[in-house]
Formats: sequence, C-alpha cells, structure tokens
Amino acid sequence: MTENQPETRPAMSAGQAIGGALGQAQSVLAGLLADKVAQAGTDRETYLALQRLGVLGDASARDRYVSDLVDWLDLDPRAATELADGLVASGLVAVGGQTVKIADDGAQLREKIAGSISAVTAPIYESLSSSDVETTVRTLRYLTTRVRATNLAAPADSAEGPGESS
Repeated sequence: MTENQPETRPAMSAGQAIGGALGQAQSVLAGLLADKVAQAGTDRETYLALQRLGVLGDASARDRYVSDLVDWLDLDPRAATELADGLVASGLVAVGGQTVKIADDGAQLREKIAGSISAVTAPIYESLSSSDVETTVRTLRYLTTRVRATNLAAPADSAEGPGESS
C-alpha cells in the first residue's frame, strides 16, 4: 500500500522568500518592458527617464531632474546627466533656461509604451486589493532604502567571506 506523504521542503528565510518572488517578478516585468520599448524603437532607460519626468509634472529644473534620475534609476550623476542630455539631443525633452520639459515626441513615445504595457498589466493590477498594493509598495520602498543605505555604508572589500583575505 502506498502512502501519500505531504511534500516537505526546507524552511525558507524571509530573505529567500522575498528574494525569490522579487527576482521572478523583476525578470518577468523587465522582460515585458524590454519587449515593449524595443517594439517602440527605444530603450529602457529612455522610457524610464520619460516616466520620471512625468512624475515631476512633465517639467522640472534640470538639476532636480538629474537628481531624480540618480535616485530613482540608481544611476551615477554622470550617467544621469548623459541620459538627460541624450533626451534633449533626441528631441524627446526640450530645454528652456534651467528647465527641462517633455517635448511632444517624448510624450507620444511615453504614452505609446505605457499603453502597450498597460494592455497586459492593467487587468492584473485591477485584480489586486488596495491594501495588498499599499503593503507591497511600502515593503519594496523599505527594502530599497535600507539596502541602498547599507550597501553604501559597507566597505568596498565586503564581498570577501569570513576568514578570506586578498
């Protein structure tokens, strides 16, 4: 006689559970984003930078915009400046004095990509409860802030394991 025994798995730490779920979600959503920006003939950084300008009201002091790109896209200041300059050079963003503003071509590109992504994700997001969304966003922001702060405070050689030395 065969007994059905429940499948047992080793207990996972919170880090393993969150890391696994977050890694899978990041991979799937990043793949969707990559597909949609490629179909639109642009790249991820351009789209995300246009999205960030939208969050800032489609116009911002240039320095504030560059700082926002550094923070939200996790870029170094030089890379963020080059990204902003590239958007201006490509006609997606316009400059007036010390202010950057979304250009018509930038707004159209952003809307095209956002619409194609939303066609896939909107029905899924609508199925989530507002409390689940609030908890998820709060948790992800907490993790991002804490990991960034801890990583910045860590010594450069902290990749070595205990007892290892160069």
